[in-house]
This record gives sequence, C-alpha cells and structure tokens, in this order.
Amino acid sequence: MSIDQLIATRLQSLRKAQGLSLEQLASRSDVSKAMISKIERQDSSPSASLLGRLAASLGVSLAQLLAEDNAQSAPLRPLAQQEVWQDPDIGYLRRQVTAHEEHGGPDLVEITLPAGARVSYPGWSHQAYRQRLWMVEGSLNIDYGAQNYGLSAGDALTFGVDLPITFSNPGEHPCRYLLVMSDK
Repeated sequence: MSIDQLIATRLQSLRKAQGLSLEQLASRSDVSKAMISKIERQDSSPSASLLGRLAASLGVSLAQLLAEDNAQSAPLRPLAQQEVWQDPDIGYLRRQVTAHEEHGGPDLVEITLPAGARVSYPGWSHQAYRQRLWMVEGSLNIDYGAQNYGLSAGDALTFGVDLPITFSNPGEHPCRYLLVMSDK
C-alpha cells in the first residue's frame, strides 16, 4: 500500500470511528471539506501542517495517520519496511522508524527538514501526548507556545503537543532529528 493510500484509509477510518462527517471534521480542523475529500480519495497529497491540523482535530498523533497499526511489532524492522512520507510543498521528510502500536508503546520517527523550511502545528485539544526530540545534525528552531528554543546537533528537548508548535530550519543545509512520542 502506498503512503497516500495509507493516509487516505487511516483518515477516513479515524473520521468514521469518531462518527464525524466530512463537514464536521472540516469545521474542527479548519481544513476544507473539499480538501479532506480529496485526501480520502487520494486526489491530493496533504502538507505536513494540514496533516497536523487533521490529526489534532481527531485527537491522534501524526503516526496514527501515517503508519499502519500493529498489535505487536517484530524485533527487527528493516529500513525497507519503514513508512516514509514527504511533504509535497516543502520537502519535509518523515520516516516511521518503529511500527506504530495500536495500544501504546512509544513511536520513533526520523525527520529531515530542508534548509529554510518551516512547519507549524496547532495544539492538540484532547489526547495530547509528549515528545522527546534529539538533534542528529544541523540546527533547528522550535517555538512551543510562547517559548523559543534553538537546538544544535546533540541537543535534546522534551515537550508536548498541547500548545501550538513551529519547527524551522534556519540553516543552509537540511537538519535531521529523531522524535520519540509517548502518551506520558
């Protein structure tokens, strides 16, 4: 299954599981009904910010939109089995390193953010979760609510998704970081 098929299937499944119409999800997420429909039909590939708004309004992590649920993950997850998604607008690249486990377990995600790129997410209004970020290479600025952080290779930051957050790469080269997401 392609990543666009996976996003379409997961979005529609999560929306219907919550008993939401396209119009209700559009109202919650501030994403047009037409755009949500296009994503579900695989007629459009969403941006990272748009996916963030949809995930926040559904009360799920981005991993739940971008990865298949596994009841139990295998001890080895080869690189070829890790889902990769790229933002069509800014080239943001997201690799789901560990399998997303339906009933808990941390998610490990690798992000590559191109030079000068910026991606913003709203605060999750319900079912917020925690993230731990470790910078692998480059530099990254993070605006988390009213707080601002400048990170360089080797730095680590712990934060939630309860407040609006913006990730921006001020450097001349892509930056790469790992995110570990957990319920607590």
